[in-house]
Amino acid sequence: MIVFQQLIKRYTCGAAVVVMLFAIGANTARAADITISCGSVGQDFEMCKKMTDEWAAKTGNKVTLFTSPNSTTDILALFRQQFGAKSSEIDVLMVDVVWPGVIKQHLLNLTPYAKGIEKSHFPAIVANNTVDGKLLAMPWFSDAGLLYYRKDLLEKYHEKVPATWEEMTATARKIQDGERKAGNPEMYGYVFQGKAYEGLTCNALEWVSSYKGGSIIEADGKISVDNPQAAKALDMAASWVGKISPKGVLSFGEEEARGVFQNGNSAFMRNWPYAWSLAQKGDSKVKDKVGVAALPKGGADGQSSATLGGWQLAVSKYSKHPAEAADLVLYLTSKEVQKRRAVEGSYNPTIPELYKDSDVLKAAPFMGALYDVFIHAVARPATVTGEKYNEVSAAFWNTAYATLSGKSKGVDSVKKLGQDLAHIRHGDKW
Repeated sequence: MIVFQQLIKRYTCGAAVVVMLFAIGANTARAADITISCGSVGQDFEMCKKMTDEWAAKTGNKVTLFTSPNSTTDILALFRQQFGAKSSEIDVLMVDVVWPGVIKQHLLNLTPYAKGIEKSHFPAIVANNTVDGKLLAMPWFSDAGLLYYRKDLLEKYHEKVPATWEEMTATARKIQDGERKAGNPEMYGYVFQGKAYEGLTCNALEWVSSYKGGSIIEADGKISVDNPQAAKALDMAASWVGKISPKGVLSFGEEEARGVFQNGNSAFMRNWPYAWSLAQKGDSKVKDKVGVAALPKGGADGQSSATLGGWQLAVSKYSKHPAEAADLVLYLTSKEVQKRRAVEGSYNPTIPELYKDSDVLKAAPFMGALYDVFIHAVARPATVTGEKYNEVSAAFWNTAYATLSGKSKGVDSVKKLGQDLAHIRHGDKW
């Protein structure tokens, strides 16, 4: 501003120049500086910078990337601090799939800006992001639980990809026993995420839903987990520990499970899609030996269920540039940008049409198998429970952990969990 005033004083005799300078100042004022949190390191950062720079060039606005923590827990805590201060520092937020209901009062309703384009995305994700009739976030990239298996070992033991958890258990035991006799004492049948954290909530929800035991808490707020099918699912999972799964699985997160599988010491693994590209790298002991399938059904009458994961883009209600921020969100979540992210970075699109795109399938062949998985993905009860979701999830994963560790049987576990959830709810509404 000081420089601007000096220029005016210097050219007081040139009225036309003064008018021009004011015009330049007015145009500069109209440009918005949008700050986005969309990944802090590596490929996440580079791709976000590249595509936000493109939007900035097209619109004449400026984009600043905000460096956020790596831990999702820390990111949410940071956002809550910002919200508490009604800070406008971050305009566009990258939010976990379970957050829209938790931070709903701080997010802008994107419905007027989306103008129906959200209908081109997976319905389950859009429903997850819609709270009280408001579209609080646009789907950006998605995740869902998958079954990884050793193609070579299934062929060696003349087995097929298991359709049910019962079949998986039997096949895993057969391969485990055979490989141990062949000289690999560290071989196991199945690894998954079994420690007491959010990953166990994802695994256990898949088990329960696959046996048609509901989704813990239904969309209408009803607590449904206290039922025989949910108990059966937890008991089935508990039967794996120390048998086809190492006892140490009770301390496994995603990376611990991947480490065992990728080192060639497990026939099957439950994990997210990210593990595919790592299993195909040159240093992987299972390179070119891995197949991917939908998770097994809970018995012949069950269904294949995968917990919905992934990330969304939302706009802070405290942004000083809501229209521009919303436009950036719609650009980054568009079909064109999602296709490029899928081809260049193996990010899973949230638009069903892209799972049939020849360019996407050429770059990431495994994505062709994910379409049905995402269509039938089951969401965690975050939207209906809102700010109480963290308590709900902790109660669920602790219950699952108690069953896996042999401290409780399934029927007792789900009964206690139902009572615990009723106490968390406090009345008829969450």
